Amino acid sequence: MIFDLGFRKFAKSQYDTIKRRDPALKEEREVFLYPYVKALYGYRIAHELYQKGDFYNARKISQKMARKTGIEIHPGAQIGEGFFIDHGHGVVIGETAIIGNNVTLYQGVTLGGTGHETGKRHPTIKDNVMISSGAKVLGSITVGENSKIGAGSVVVSDVPPNSTVVGVPGKVIKRDGERVNRIQSFDLDQIDLPNPIDMDIEKLARENAELRQALQTFIEHCQRNERRGR
Repeated sequence: MIFDLGFRKFAKSQYDTIKRRDPALKEEREVFLYPYVKALYGYRIAHELYQKGDFYNARKISQKMARKTGIEIHPGAQIGEGFFIDHGHGVVIGETAIIGNNVTLYQGVTLGGTGHETGKRHPTIKDNVMISSGAKVLGSITVGENSKIGAGSVVVSDVPPNSTVVGVPGKVIKRDGERVNRIQSFDLDQIDLPNPIDMDIEKLARENAELRQALQTFIEHCQRNERRGR
């Protein structure tokens, strides 16, 4: 990346975005060290070329940025304002992905296709969405406004607005501030998210214990009746 005046101005414009979401930022000049800033700057140039039909040079720039930053953004993707990628290595954003305003991605996130679609084959991410480390959002689906995708989740179906999704495949566990499927309440961060599989196992264990207790009670009742009948 050539640190020309255009890049310097762009990088400084990202300071407020980073400051709001990354407590590690201490000095304004650290903005130049964020891989996503370089990747996003390259994307803006590549996207303009892509819209003009210069697909080869657009891809050439995006691949150069991918090698330099570890972040691969296809020049055909559409990205809104206030976009932020923390750390960023391993992030992949597909050609037909649409990203709204104030979206945050963490390292290892994929906004990809399923391999079985044509046309619009990548996700649409609405405003104010956070997608945690290692999550995969696949196919022409929509993640609604203000939603959160838990770390390591695989999302292959639409997510309603104001939802929290975890698991493989991803399941909605909280919507509009209300618990879904009697899930225990929790504070929203990247790690304090319940695992739906663990919860299903715990539910089965509780039901099994209740059935065993009911069976034991029934056996004891039958034994008492038998003794009385003698």
